[in-house]
Amino acid sequence: MKQIVNFIWQKRVIGPIIIIAIGLLSYRLIRALVRKLFNHGKSTYEQKRRVTIVDLTTNVVKFFIYAIMFIMILDIYGFDTRGFIASLGIAGVVLGLALQETAQDFISGISIIADNYYVIGDLVTINGFTGEVIEMSLKSTKIKSFSGEVLIISNHNVGSVRNLSQERAGVKIDVCTAYEEDSDKVEAVLKKVVSQAKKIPFVYQDSTYLGIDDYLDSGVVYSILIYCKQSERFDIKRRVLKIVKEFYEQENIKIPYSQIEVHNGKKIV
Repeated sequence: MKQIVNFIWQKRVIGPIIIIAIGLLSYRLIRALVRKLFNHGKSTYEQKRRVTIVDLTTNVVKFFIYAIMFIMILDIYGFDTRGFIASLGIAGVVLGLALQETAQDFISGISIIADNYYVIGDLVTINGFTGEVIEMSLKSTKIKSFSGEVLIISNHNVGSVRNLSQERAGVKIDVCTAYEEDSDKVEAVLKKVVSQAKKIPFVYQDSTYLGIDDYLDSGVVYSILIYCKQSERFDIKRRVLKIVKEFYEQENIKIPYSQIEVHNGKKIV
């Protein structure tokens, strides 16, 4: 038993264990501190930005802590860590020249965060591809489209970015109505539709009825404008269209559709 205890307490055995334990504890403490420092902001955007910054910061901290732990363990086993560090410096220069694009990715990743291009959860359009940012690192960004496709793009290739989550959408809804319907009645009903739509989450209160927008072969086009959160515009449009149909059915207002009239050979007067 004494030999086992003596073996465990040898520097080469207990040393790496202590270093790993202290390293992991330090990482957890720093991660908790970073989360506490960025634990502010009530808006959805600020919360998403906090998650992104915390993830990136803790990943960088983890890398440096692991590197220090590795060097300290090598020192315990008698390796020349000074020469190793010097070799790392030379290797770093060589790798820096060979991995210029990777370095550009890291610099671009920092710039994206610092300049608020986007954060995890944002709906963006990058290089013509539209989707939600599902993962982000200092090297690359993953975007998932509505159809399930995932674009993985290096940060230095991120060009023009349109952040749809930071914009307010104006959803124009055209409602085709039969010519025989009274225009005053239709307008009154559509104003009620707008009032009902304002109760939907993420719809802004300056949404409004626009008026008659066009005359088609089948009917008169009335338009309403719904202002809402950009990322919710598709769902909100569907919900408002449902409200329109429900109100039209309640008020017996006809929505025209294509019809074919057959006269069966009789003379048309």
